[in-house]
Amino acid sequence: MSENENKTVITKHDLRKMGVRWCFMGVNAFNYETQEGPGYTYAVAPALRKIYPNDDDYEQAIANHLNYFNTTTAMANILMGATTAMEEKEGTKSLDAVQALKTSLMGPLAGIGDTLIWVLWPTIIGSISGYMAVKGNPLGAIIWFLCNVAFFFGKVWLTSLGYFSGTKLITSLGERISIFTESASIMGLTVVGALVASVVKVTTPITFKFGAVKMGLQTGILDKIMPALLPVLLTWVVYKLIGNKKWTMNRIILLLIVLAMVCSFFNILK
Repeated sequence: MSENENKTVITKHDLRKMGVRWCFMGVNAFNYETQEGPGYTYAVAPALRKIYPNDDDYEQAIANHLNYFNTTTAMANILMGATTAMEEKEGTKSLDAVQALKTSLMGPLAGIGDTLIWVLWPTIIGSISGYMAVKGNPLGAIIWFLCNVAFFFGKVWLTSLGYFSGTKLITSLGERISIFTESASIMGLTVVGALVASVVKVTTPITFKFGAVKMGLQTGILDKIMPALLPVLLTWVVYKLIGNKKWTMNRIILLLIVLAMVCSFFNILK
């Protein structure tokens, strides 16, 4: 049992240090047996040393965290703060509860994190920044850089949030998180839809002739049906190919290059 049991030994500096260590080492020690376990242990090790001045207790806590762990990296900061608070309060008596908490929450947190961080964040911010960059506006790159800097500090702050709020954050925000995720998904789809119409450029120069009458396929028919119809169709085809296991991203890119060359040669699309 820890000599410092039930004593407050963790400071805000310790929490920030823990968050920074995780941000830089979260998946750098990844392996196929315990996955993010070593990175998690590396991040919390200095705090555990303060909680467990006794070497035997410290080694026991380290071994406990080296077990299997895997979730969205940014969401792990919340768990690190929560488990640190538990061990600071209960010492080695909390080790089983700590492992149970990590095991039970890493899945739900991954579901939230994958949606918000790996899908919606790059979709919304990346689309806006990318569109500005395509138009030659340097603010696109600046916005992307500043947002990621803010994102880094936000992840570090989540460690303190987990420490002071613990599991209350997940249980109290259960339904609200689902509502927020759905709203963000709608926003992301809206941004992608606007981006397809404004960035993906596909037109056809084909013209039909009926005696002295000429009608362009693009302006006379396709644009009347729906503006940007060809970009939408191309995006839909690529989307379907991405979902096909036989098609890799490299194959899709190569297909688009070949398609562009063939259509340009025969003056079908441009």
